[in-house]
Amino acid sequence: MNTRSQLIRKIHESKYKITFVSSGGGTNAISSLLKVPGASNTILESYIPYSKKSMDLFLNKKPDHYCSLDTCLSMAANAYKKSMDIDKDCNKKYLIGVAVTASLATTYTKIGDHKFYITIQTESFTKSLECILNKGSRSREEEEELITEYVLCLLSECCGLKKEMPEHAEKIEITTIKAEKSWKKLLNNEVNFISNNRGTPELIFPGSFNPLHDGHIKMRELAEKKTGMRATFEICARNADKPPLTFHEIKRTLDQFTDNDSWVMTSAGRFSEKAEMFPNSVFIIGADTLVRVFDEKFYTNKKDMLDHIQRFNDHNINFLVFGRKVNNRFVSLRDIVIPETIRNRCTGFEEASFRDDISSTELRLEV
Repeated sequence: MNTRSQLIRKIHESKYKITFVSSGGGTNAISSLLKVPGASNTILESYIPYSKKSMDLFLNKKPDHYCSLDTCLSMAANAYKKSMDIDKDCNKKYLIGVAVTASLATTYTKIGDHKFYITIQTESFTKSLECILNKGSRSREEEEELITEYVLCLLSECCGLKKEMPEHAEKIEITTIKAEKSWKKLLNNEVNFISNNRGTPELIFPGSFNPLHDGHIKMRELAEKKTGMRATFEICARNADKPPLTFHEIKRTLDQFTDNDSWVMTSAGRFSEKAEMFPNSVFIIGADTLVRVFDEKFYTNKKDMLDHIQRFNDHNINFLVFGRKVNNRFVSLRDIVIPETIRNRCTGFEEASFRDDISSTELRLEV
């Protein structure tokens, strides 16, 4: 048995359980793990969402870029979530989500870089590795071999084993973000929310803030001026139908806020859940988001939608609605069909008082 097989056997003999997902590269790493006896003790499941449509389904969203750190983070978060769903009896500290996304040598000459990203997600940390390869210096098989070496290095580290990192000319960027206790409590359902202040939020601004931009700041200022209340940014760390945020993404989001900003992080994906969590509050919301709140496709049926909306009345929730550009058309509150039961709970800012067509998605695509 060669050295690699011996290492993989030790991984299989450990207590750790792995869900592995790869796209564009990394299939050799999966194969290496599976062909060594004992893989059924370690590998819970493997996914290869190779086409764009398959990746969209795996993540339940369309990523900005298919080969990027952000996409790899979401893949790993979803892999870790699937590990928890598959083996509910396993101690969470032994569950691992592994993700690889790569753009490698193929049968034609690629315009962009040859590159790969690897992310490991566990209960305690998110570890990511990024590398841009020297184009044309390796065959596809050699590029895959390098990815396999790095995957085995990262998995060995998780399992308390030692394996030296490969040596090569290209720069490798490795980032490890350890979970703060409060983040783990939130994601383990031990608390409903965490915040940087002790007061109960009254004026709440939900969003991903990836990134936070001038439009968000202007919306906050106008909302505070209109209500006389201090606004609190709300970030959802775990959405029911999308990958949860990795610790990397949590830190990156929170690091944008200053000491003077108020923020709260929840696991409430729906506005009806936010309403139950923060009764008697006012939500700052874009018209595009409000349209989705009333879209039946996000509910079991129309009755289910109306039941969720009724919670806004039950918990005395009001909305400040800012106009947004939707499909190249500016949409404001007056353009939205609102159920009669909560119509008087919505107050709009028209185009004359606020318009900012910049979106976080567009800013990410510029990078």
